[in-house]
Amino acid sequence: MKKKVLSALLSVAMVATLLVGCGGSKEEAAAPAPEATTEAPAEEEAAAPEATGEALHFEIVSKGLQHEYWQAVKNGCESKAQELGATINFVGPASESDIQPQVDMLNAAVEANPTAIGLAALSTEACMDAIIEAQSQNIPIVGFDSGVPGAPEGAILANAATDNYNAGVMAAVEVFNLIKDKLAAGAVIGVMCQDATGESLINRGLGFIDKMAELVAAEGLTVTVQGNDKYVSDSKVEVTEGADVTLEVKVPASVDNTASANDATALLQTPGIIAIYGSNEFSANNLVTADGNIGKLGKEVVGAGFDSGETIIAAVRDGRLAGAITQAPVAMGEKLIEMLYAAANGETVADVDTGCQWYNAENIDNPEICQNLYGYTAAE
Repeated sequence: MKKKVLSALLSVAMVATLLVGCGGSKEEAAAPAPEATTEAPAEEEAAAPEATGEALHFEIVSKGLQHEYWQAVKNGCESKAQELGATINFVGPASESDIQPQVDMLNAAVEANPTAIGLAALSTEACMDAIIEAQSQNIPIVGFDSGVPGAPEGAILANAATDNYNAGVMAAVEVFNLIKDKLAAGAVIGVMCQDATGESLINRGLGFIDKMAELVAAEGLTVTVQGNDKYVSDSKVEVTEGADVTLEVKVPASVDNTASANDATALLQTPGIIAIYGSNEFSANNLVTADGNIGKLGKEVVGAGFDSGETIIAAVRDGRLAGAITQAPVAMGEKLIEMLYAAANGETVADVDTGCQWYNAENIDNPEICQNLYGYTAAE
């Protein structure tokens, strides 16, 4: 390390000497000189990665690239990396059920010996060997989106993500306000989840289930939850026979559009159904698709989604979906790069909540909302 620092200092001194002789630009001429008394050059030097004499390269392994959401995260990463003078390699498997391909990508990322790694793990257990190897090479890892739950202490420095449980709570409050007058014995509220393995999706579902049950109970009605075992067992709702209101949770056997659309069809045709919540772009898209031949959304059934994309945005605009929760995927990518940059420079990093918002037909064109909506185009 001392040799690297000495080499960097000698290089800076040589470059400064050459620039004076060659009439370099003002920015270049402002390179640190021992007698300098102003603060600006020192700040410039600290902000520019090339001032350390080492190029910063970040390997970023996402959960997938099939959804526009991940493309938006990638865009945020690329823009911030360019701003900071770093390079990135953003990868992800074809599907969020492709655990082994992601592990292979993470292994390749470690072998690339990057300055730091960003990781949204599909399975922490499956990624464990690569994580331990990165630790042995002193490669910092920062999580994003669902992060790396259950990783060894100290292996993941921090996480940049939406508080998914609170996002689910927000969705429940908004949906409840729209169905409060429809609540009665026999009412059913559907919850569509892509899977029962990803922590971010599980938390979105549980946040919705727990809060909705709390709000329904406050109206003097009994409530129960049924369907997928993971959500039923992990929720705070006590399973009750003969409850007034049922929360029905559907999870397809695989991350397959047809299977998910079949779940949505079954919910839309369930007697007493008054609302359905799709907890991510995949689920919400398939809810809208299934309704194409049924026509209940926005009429008999209140629909709500999560994330955005052209299908969800169109459904929100025309009222088939009452609204949806948006994360800030571009901001998440930007924050991730900032955290990787800080970690690479030996700074302490802490978890960052990248936030979420409820959007509907009334506020979708608000600049504070639409900047976070991938697939968005302004209304004509």
